[in-house]
Amino acid sequence: MTATVAQENAAVRPDGGRRAWARRVLRGDRDDPGWGRPGLWVLLAATAVLYLWGLGASGWANAFYAAAAQAGSVSWKAMFFGASDAAGAITVDKTPLALWPMALSARVFGVNAWSLLVPQALMGVGTVAVVHAAVRRALVGEVGRGVASGAGLLAGAVLAVTPVAVLMFRFDNPDALLVLLLSVGAYALVRAQERASTGWLLVAAAAVGSGFLAKMLQAFLVLPVFALVYLLAAPAPLRRRLWQLVAAAGVLVVSAGWWVAVVALVPASSRPYIGGSQHNSVLELALGYNGLGRLDGNETGGLGNTDQDAGWLRMFGPSVGGQVAWLLPAALMLLAAGLRAVRRSPRTGPARAALLVWGGWLLVTGLVFSLMRGIFHEYYTVALAPAVAALMGLGAGLLWPRRRVPAWAGVLAGTVVVSAVWACVLLHRTPRWHSWLTAVVVVAALASLVLIAVSASDERELRSGRAGRVLAGGMVAASVVTVFAGPVAYALDTASTPHEGAIVTAGPSSGRGPGGFGVRMRKRGGQGPWSRSGAPGGAPVGVPNVMPGGGGFKGAGSQALPGGGFGGPPPGQQGSTRPAFGGPGRGMRGGPGGLLGAARPPAALVSALRQDASSFTWAAAVVGSNNAAGYQLASGRPVMAVGGFNGTDPAPSLERFRQLVAAERIHYFIGGAMPGMRGGGSSGGSDDAQRIAAWVQANFTARTLGGVTVYDLTARG
Repeated sequence: MTATVAQENAAVRPDGGRRAWARRVLRGDRDDPGWGRPGLWVLLAATAVLYLWGLGASGWANAFYAAAAQAGSVSWKAMFFGASDAAGAITVDKTPLALWPMALSARVFGVNAWSLLVPQALMGVGTVAVVHAAVRRALVGEVGRGVASGAGLLAGAVLAVTPVAVLMFRFDNPDALLVLLLSVGAYALVRAQERASTGWLLVAAAAVGSGFLAKMLQAFLVLPVFALVYLLAAPAPLRRRLWQLVAAAGVLVVSAGWWVAVVALVPASSRPYIGGSQHNSVLELALGYNGLGRLDGNETGGLGNTDQDAGWLRMFGPSVGGQVAWLLPAALMLLAAGLRAVRRSPRTGPARAALLVWGGWLLVTGLVFSLMRGIFHEYYTVALAPAVAALMGLGAGLLWPRRRVPAWAGVLAGTVVVSAVWACVLLHRTPRWHSWLTAVVVVAALASLVLIAVSASDERELRSGRAGRVLAGGMVAASVVTVFAGPVAYALDTASTPHEGAIVTAGPSSGRGPGGFGVRMRKRGGQGPWSRSGAPGGAPVGVPNVMPGGGGFKGAGSQALPGGGFGGPPPGQQGSTRPAFGGPGRGMRGGPGGLLGAARPPAALVSALRQDASSFTWAAAVVGSNNAAGYQLASGRPVMAVGGFNGTDPAPSLERFRQLVAAERIHYFIGGAMPGMRGGGSSGGSDDAQRIAAWVQANFTARTLGGVTVYDLTARG
């Protein structure tokens, strides 16, 4: 009796409660397998190392967003609106939520590569944890805690080493936060479906709505799937499900629309211009440039239909396959097999609901990406990575207990064969890059097939005891090598190679560009200009190699451009030949200077921009956001991006620019223009940037600083 009372008292004491909580965090629930929770911590630690190791080598990564984060670290107003500069001339062409973690980090730790990129890496670790939790939870009731824990670890590992995920979680694009929020939304929906929980359903809606503030309408691609699955599978009367979805819709509107409403209420004269729009409108940006225009290519002020490889097989094509599609065929097979395995489950079965959530996510988003006719970049496909990973975990978890049934063993064998064949196809696209990997995949696949066949045989002595455990372990090991060899190699290559610019790709270069602006830029041996294989001079396909007003177009590693354009890697990266997993002499990949990459200004120009900077609102103005970003990050002073990202936004107008010059609020204008802005852009748009450049050239005297043409706007020519 005394011992029992003592135990009860210890259980309620704060120190006893803390110990129990700590044990649960570190070791999991008592019913969990002993390796389950430690395995998760090992996975998360390995993911953190993969995403954080050598992170600073990419410099500013995407300087377009880095400059906006720098501006937000100086000005709360610039941070709230997502302005490109601290003075608030124009915003980036996205809603600003993804900028806020970087700006806050920069406020605390200073503006540097680590403070901007570490938040993205931590988002990646968080996404892996969320996908693991969602898969494990959906399977516990169907296959037990042991198999469910293993399936969750498989799903998390698949996501962690997906090459495009490694790329984006080491980069400062909005995609990292978008993927995290959508994964949280899927997890919350899985929780909501279990017991028809209104609270969890509202969390799911809030997560997706917040995703809109990270990357606008792309976040809503999963909405039809989430709503339909809950309506069909939640264990509640139809009337309750309907009003819950109505409430979730209200939360979605509030979470996605509150910032839009604030922008609409603030007078245009009191906030930055909305970059990417032609009429200073967030809704126009969301529905046009970042919305329907991405589907049909009709983007006013954009670059037009720059991608010609749209079609049903785009996700498997030469430019996308190595990014995300390593396990896409296997995921589709396991989706079909998993649905077959749970066909007799009740309508409310969590495993089937989870398959529908992640499978619908994959199919809808994948089809949109495949068929969209507007601007498409390979890194967009990171939005598919959580769905592919979850389906791998769910499918494998459902089939594993059935592996001794010949029919299901055949499905497992077929999945291994398809994965091996497809991996060999992808590896063959880079035949000079670690060709031995193909042999590893083939040998591992053959071993896996043999072990699957033995496991499905009638020799019962091989199915139990130590022999059975050895057989199962060998099967798992061989299958893991088969499916992970290719993506892990690509992931290591991606993590060990610095990336910079507006457009980047994962893995080794295949020597082939995807068309349009989806190009991989690579610095050859640390010398000479950036160039794309097959595109002399570094000009992307579809971009004229001419600048308005003179000025040929060179890559980001070039010297001064005629007319004043200047490009180069970020500070500390010029001439980098840092060895990578793919071999020595590999340099940074990214976009060309001007339109797709930031300038690296010479010291003389940086010094001039800093001189008397406190006397001016903007130290300089230059056409294009990436050009402005390079000068702003180097000098630490606000630089106006005339015309926004593409140089085709009517911000500022010529009249407004002349007023600012007359009031001596802009010190310098940096000469040169950008490719693609001739005639107001390939899809209409404003020609104010061209008119401003022409007016400056006609009224002010040019001088050269470090090879760059600049105009002092305080002294007329």
